[in-house]
Amino acid sequence: MHARSDYELLDSGAGRKLERFGRVVLNRPCAQAVWQPQHPEAYWKKADAVFDRDEGNRWHNRTALPDVWNIEVDGLVFKLSGTDFGHLGIFPEQRALWRWITETLGRAAARRPGRPLHVLNMFAYSGGSTLAAARTGAEVCHLDASRGMVQWARENAALNKLGDAPIRWIIDDAHKFMHRETRRDRRYDAIILDPPTFGRGQRGELYKIEADLSETLALCRSLLTEQPVLFLLSAHTPGYTPIVLQNILDQALKGLDPRLDAGEMCLTGAPAVYPLPSGAFTRATFR
Repeated sequence: MHARSDYELLDSGAGRKLERFGRVVLNRPCAQAVWQPQHPEAYWKKADAVFDRDEGNRWHNRTALPDVWNIEVDGLVFKLSGTDFGHLGIFPEQRALWRWITETLGRAAARRPGRPLHVLNMFAYSGGSTLAAARTGAEVCHLDASRGMVQWARENAALNKLGDAPIRWIIDDAHKFMHRETRRDRRYDAIILDPPTFGRGQRGELYKIEADLSETLALCRSLLTEQPVLFLLSAHTPGYTPIVLQNILDQALKGLDPRLDAGEMCLTGAPAVYPLPSGAFTRATFR
């Protein structure tokens, strides 16, 4: 049985999605929702606020949003806040992956008593995967180029009583950091990454997934221990389907004999609500 979740997809369609985050209901754009909504317009009017990108990014009825509120998703607590880009500080489509991280690391830790597992989470955003790993007792390195997002993730750790957990909080460009870790001979039992389509580092470094992902994965491979536990690659970039990600990761992990599977990350709600694809993932465990 899964832990409680304060998140629910209520409906989607006509390029929009209607979601509940605790007591707050939001109507936001969603390009992949190309079907028609299942519910009538009156149902959608229950939204507390609406976000649009038609005339620049803007919230309608933003005053209905709390400045900050907390929700619980499968046993993890997150601080939410409406940003100028329409994001809230959580990607709930990753919740099944957070469960997988916790379960896989938990099993591995039970088989390897006496030494904590070392986990690297890159492009780590507000820390969902970091929290999922840290609650197993693993030592986690949380890396993001945004100082504000790293602070947000630290606040989430505190909300989950993981403020004193062995988490290294790093604000840096991913490639620069991995080169330094290689020189320091640091190695990780598990690597998690959700690279952006386009991103900017702490000192203006550009990251473009189509140009940089191969180097990212090569650097990751150099940082894995000889007996790794897991590798998780996810992406929200159009065209990076589950099979595309699986093929890329299979090549990057050649020689390590990974067990690979791949799928879509989906927002979900009640059984009758259409699941909403929101990116892809591929993940590896090792024999």
